[in-house]
Amino acid sequence: MISKSEVFPIGKFYKPHGISGEISFGFTNDTFDRTESPYWVLEMDGILVPFFVESYRFRSEETALVRLEGVESEAQAKELFNKVVYYPFKYAEEDDEDPTEDDNWNTFVGFKVYDVMAGYLGEVEEVDDSTLNVLFKIINEGREILMPVAEEFITDINTQKREMHVHLPEGLIEL
Repeated sequence: MISKSEVFPIGKFYKPHGISGEISFGFTNDTFDRTESPYWVLEMDGILVPFFVESYRFRSEETALVRLEGVESEAQAKELFNKVVYYPFKYAEEDDEDPTEDDNWNTFVGFKVYDVMAGYLGEVEEVDDSTLNVLFKIINEGREILMPVAEEFITDINTQKREMHVHLPEGLIEL
């Protein structure tokens, strides 16, 4: 069984392309093109499931068209719409195993965040990089916290446990 500590997000599947099961893949990390993994992982009904990649071809700098083994129709491809795609750490390059070496903050989606003073803040649900100031959107019991992504706030990262420890300035959490 695959656990979340063994994988990291690399993008998301979008709409089917054509009627033969090919699907549009918006990627935030090109590890899949630089390394070789026999499978990618999707969360299906709360369980991480491997999907074997038959082929992919680039459509743009951020999009590829992917053909997965066993996905042979538009209806099957539609079932994967909006699913986050994960990549196994064990097939990634060493540089990819330490997300702080990369400017790709999307690697931290799913990490639990702990503040030195406030304790558990919640889980990183998404990264807002639409402006110059990148933000982690952290959710805890329906409460949303927007945390500026700044290396000086991060005190420790444990990729195996998928945890990030931070020391945020006083008052930032209440904003």
